[in-house]
Amino acid sequence: MWFLRLPGRALRALIGVIRSAARRGRPEAHAVARARLILCMLVFGTVYLAIGGRLAMFASSPEGALSRRGMSSDAVASARPDILDRNGRILATDVRSASLFGEPKRLIDVDEAVEALSAVLPGADTDEMRLRLDSKRGFVWLKRDISPMQQREIYNLGLPGIGFMTENRRIYPGGNLASHTLGSVNIDNQGIAGLEKWIDSRGLSELHLAGFATDRQQEPVELSLDLRVQHVLRDELNAAFLKFKAKAAAGVITDVRTGEILAMASLPDFDANDPAKALDPKALNRLTTGVFEMGSTFKALTFAMALDSGRFNLNSTLDARGALSFGRFKIHDYHAENRVLTLPEVFLVSSNIGTARMALTLGVDAHKAFLKKMGQLDRLRTELPESAMPLVPKRWGDLNTATIAFGHGLAVAPIQVLMAENALVNGGWLIPPTFLKRTPEEAAQIGTRVIKPETSTKMRYLMRLNAEKGSAKKADTPGYYVGGKTGTAEKVINGRYSKTRLLTSFISAFPMDDPQYLMLIMLDEPQAVEGTYGYATAGWNAAPTSARIIQRVAPLLGLMPRKEVPPVESILSSNKVAQVQ
Repeated sequence: MWFLRLPGRALRALIGVIRSAARRGRPEAHAVARARLILCMLVFGTVYLAIGGRLAMFASSPEGALSRRGMSSDAVASARPDILDRNGRILATDVRSASLFGEPKRLIDVDEAVEALSAVLPGADTDEMRLRLDSKRGFVWLKRDISPMQQREIYNLGLPGIGFMTENRRIYPGGNLASHTLGSVNIDNQGIAGLEKWIDSRGLSELHLAGFATDRQQEPVELSLDLRVQHVLRDELNAAFLKFKAKAAAGVITDVRTGEILAMASLPDFDANDPAKALDPKALNRLTTGVFEMGSTFKALTFAMALDSGRFNLNSTLDARGALSFGRFKIHDYHAENRVLTLPEVFLVSSNIGTARMALTLGVDAHKAFLKKMGQLDRLRTELPESAMPLVPKRWGDLNTATIAFGHGLAVAPIQVLMAENALVNGGWLIPPTFLKRTPEEAAQIGTRVIKPETSTKMRYLMRLNAEKGSAKKADTPGYYVGGKTGTAEKVINGRYSKTRLLTSFISAFPMDDPQYLMLIMLDEPQAVEGTYGYATAGWNAAPTSARIIQRVAPLLGLMPRKEVPPVESILSSNKVAQVQ
């Protein structure tokens, strides 16, 4: 007992008091009363000391520690690593915020607590709150992530059994900027989409479950994105989205030497700080989770296949004097030349007939094998968990090869086309795209040779020629030596191709004498507006949008406009290609 540890003199005095209080030894009456009073004071003093000690222990313990054993499956938001762009700018980080919890077993009056808390937390579900606080549980969440003002007001209420726990909350300073790439987290700060989900798949989720992901000493994740380029891309896409009254717009810029994604945007998008908005079907990331028939941008792959086979060269001719017939199906040209075209002319006028004839000459098996090699028939995997499987014909015959040659009949994720066409200008190397920083040496280790270097040179010539004389003239940004290929695809509506609902796209590279960057711009169902003379095709919307973006981002990437650019023929006489190997 505690009194056995008292010093000898104090112990004898206490025993004397107890004997006097019990009237042992027949003491005087006033001595008995005095002894009983002292004994009562000692007992009450001991009780108060015990209570005070217990309160002091509660006060010195970490917030919510007394309730952890009653939390069971209620997760606590742990820390996540910062996400940075390639220049060290913060794209996602954690902040500390308070969350409100209750301990039903310690509450005195449930109704009073619910009424007081509801006054501070407008919009709170009072029935749900009462149900939680009236339970037998030791711990219940009442409101995650409350404001400092709300925390102060609730603290001043002095309600027993109501407390606060400091948690980590994810914030995205850029809001909508790069929201599709970054993804989002749930209320427990665990990744549920985009790169946030990828980070968890790399081991952070196990740390969460083990309770070790609670410090802020985790290494930041460095992305390949450039926040400046990302801003320009989204800004110009939004302007085009509004100007052409499109249903959606999307764009992506990549480094042809490494496969790094420098910027990616898909509109409509969402504020990453409000992940519930990401569930809106309109906010689909059309570049990775959507699949589309890409139209004439796909023709570039057919040309590369034909030139790489050795069966065709830049002097080859193709008959485009009439429609190409397959039973009741006929293939026409949008702007029919009705004559024999040279191979460069087929590219410049974007002839469906000439392109289909090239693919048919090589045959179905060769066509399928080439597209397989270029990564167009399989799902493309990147760090983003969300990816789509291409829609490939179950029965692939001559008609399929003819239509797929000019971008109809095969639906792929646009980022897949970007990867393939990257190889057309970088010397022939297929490099998987990445959202993480990657060096040219690392790219060389994973790159695969898919076409000859001389084929890549010829494709760069054709793309630059198209910007000078063909359908891509509105993308020819002075001083940057741009080249590219337009694409206008009729969308399938109720099983039939629509003449009025189009998907326009433009793939461009710059500078074409030393390719460094490749860009894909898409507009979904753009409309003819003032200045387009009734046209809604890619040359009138996606191409000029690309020109404005190049003009703004090229200086940010260290490329300044040249006063004079070399003639297009110089590309064929130069052996300069992107240094991938």
